Amino acid sequence: MRKLYFLVPGTGGKFACGGLWAELKIFKLAQQICQSQVVTYRQREPETLFLDDIFKQRKFIEDAIFIISWGFDIPNLVSKLKNCHVVYHAHSAGYNFTLPPDIPIITVSRNTMGYWGQKSPSSLIYYLPNQISSEFTNLHIERDIDVLIQARKSSEYLIKQLVPELKKHCQVYVVDSYIEDLGKLFNRAKVYLYDSAEYWAQQRISEGFGLQPMEALACGCQVFSSVNGGLSDYLDPGFNCYKIAGYSTTYDVQRILKTINSSDNMMLLEQVLSEYRAGNIIRRLEFILKDINLFFDLKSQYINDIQKLTKFKFTKLFLKRIYKKLLKI
Repeated sequence: MRKLYFLVPGTGGKFACGGLWAELKIFKLAQQICQSQVVTYRQREPETLFLDDIFKQRKFIEDAIFIISWGFDIPNLVSKLKNCHVVYHAHSAGYNFTLPPDIPIITVSRNTMGYWGQKSPSSLIYYLPNQISSEFTNLHIERDIDVLIQARKSSEYLIKQLVPELKKHCQVYVVDSYIEDLGKLFNRAKVYLYDSAEYWAQQRISEGFGLQPMEALACGCQVFSSVNGGLSDYLDPGFNCYKIAGYSTTYDVQRILKTINSSDNMMLLEQVLSEYRAGNIIRRLEFILKDINLFFDLKSQYINDIQKLTKFKFTKLFLKRIYKKLLKI
């Protein structure tokens, strides 16, 4: 297999976020399959390759695959990596760019896969979910936090309406800083609240996967969540979670308090979780990489003759449809 270069703007600091951690987890798993390295392209970091330095050694580029994932940087990276083997690892959707069909797309959720299936129908597209690490597991310890919330990405409704009401009835812990051992915190909480629809609507992109609700479920925490974007992949309101912002604040409060005080709660089945554990992801990734390597081996033998879904083609198809309707009149 070709060597993999995982391109990220930086490995921490101002670039720290769930998408970066998810990308670095996949990089670690890829190392078990083939040669893989992290490469930064915005800031130089000690003991980490920098993209411009790789370009000085052109002979290595032909035998490598560049994995790009940082949504806002994709158009510039595609241009810079022209004539290289490139794969787009798609986390969120809605960045409003297109990709040439010779760039395979690996999506982290079926929701994102559907987006690219519509937007790039002649590209190779694969599904590879994010990893839920083994640290996120139910420790069966006493839960001393009634309700846990992370302030980041939370809606105004959650912070300004629901939390003040909940604090009148139970213990609420709002996290507004980085937590190193989130798994232990989820194990201490009875209920976890997550409402990101408003946040992503403002960003004009989608919730790519939604790691925190899945991690909380894996720790045996009851989850009240929005179901936007990639969250709809695995959340099933009424069966493994509850839908947050259910019509009224009072109704939400009543449902949450009932869940806190109930012993008959919903659980995420281990067979569901197994899809997101390292073993399954490594198996899927190995198959995907073999398929992509074969594509890059054979690509030069074929001509891309599948018409793109351009605005011109849409207009042409629309006029054809109108013309056919007129003929029937």
